[in-house]
Amino acid sequence: MSRVQRELHDADVDLLSSTYRAWTGASGADAYEDIPGFCKSASLEEVRDHNYVLTPGRYVGARVVGKEDENFETRFPKLLDLMEDHVAEGARLDSVIRQNLQRLRQG
Repeated sequence: MSRVQRELHDADVDLLSSTYRAWTGASGADAYEDIPGFCKSASLEEVRDHNYVLTPGRYVGARVVGKEDENFETRFPKLLDLMEDHVAEGARLDSVIRQNLQRLRQG
């Protein structure tokens, strides 16, 4: 597998087929809704506005990860602290790995 390949599981196939049935208006299907990062029913006008380029990302966009309850100014210092903690932990683990490799080298 790679970033551009994906194995479809039963749940994936169910989601794809139910979305397609909804989009086509199949009998008994749920109402179709665009889902950011997954599907978008683009109008001909939208496709024309993009010079008929059909790259999915132009239309589908990115999925919504979560609601941001804090503004950037409040969130950024917390994220910076978290990143610094991760960098420090990475340095600590690098040191442990180097010590273990040195022990193995010494036999």
